[in-house]
Amino acid sequence: MFRIGQSSDIHQLAEGRRLVLGSVEIEHTKGLVGHSDADALLHAIAEAVIGALGEGDLGKHFPDTDPQYKGISSLLLLEQVTKLMESKGYRIGNVDALIMIERPKMAPHIPLMRQNIAQALHCAEDQVNVKATRGEKLGFVGREEGVLAQAVVLLEKAEA
Repeated sequence: MFRIGQSSDIHQLAEGRRLVLGSVEIEHTKGLVGHSDADALLHAIAEAVIGALGEGDLGKHFPDTDPQYKGISSLLLLEQVTKLMESKGYRIGNVDALIMIERPKMAPHIPLMRQNIAQALHCAEDQVNVKATRGEKLGFVGREEGVLAQAVVLLEKAEA
């Protein structure tokens, strides 16, 4: 049996914050604003898995009103989502994710992002695809006001 989930996550860019995507800290003049580390990529992937399981959304499981999640690494949240997925008898078929950010360039960071994501999801790196695109100076992405990440996941029923 297969289940598909998809999600998008948006975070504002601001000076004085760290830019963390795919659990990789990236040198930049701006970083993402959020209750946790604001890793929009991992948030989109985690929520896509939650959606595929029919378990609501990220906020249901990790509310931004809960102080225990203040500043938390989103990789830890993704690991918790993996435990939920496995407890329901599923494993990752594949992940396809997209980061929309004007700058900096993501290509040098994508291999480590894929490695981090695969490790957290208990799957092989070739089951995780991450790509990036610019806003071409259009919209909030192009004006460097924020980042949008999208993810689609395919879950497979794990063999007993």
